Amino acid sequence: QVQLVESGGGLVQAGGSLRLSCVASGTMFSINGMGWYRQAPGKQRELVATITSGGSTNYADSVKGRFTISRDNAKNTVYLQMNSLKPEDTAVYYCNAEVVQGILGYVYWGQGTQVTVSS
Repeated sequence: QVQLVESGGGLVQAGGSLRLSCVASGTMFSINGMGWYRQAPGKQRELVATITSGGSTNYADSVKGRFTISRDNAKNTVYLQMNSLKPEDTAVYYCNAEVVQGILGYVYWGQGTQVTVSS
């Protein structure tokens, strides 16, 4: 099995920064895409940013210029640097990864980490 464990969430004032990390562990041959999603109370889960194994990135319009996704393939880790945080960024942040096991790929999710931005 594969586990994704997020860390780095917390409470921060508007304008502050946080860095989220997500480590994948378990039985896997390789990891393709990795990403961060978030879900605010009463809202659907939404994409924040994704990154391919080659380093190509994609961001939601709402976070462009403020958030940066990166990954360390040797450590099976994806990061999300969040700057200039706004109260509307408050949500539970989840990481996911497409893990190759044998000839198939499976998508795994972490348990989520709370980010709260106070005004």
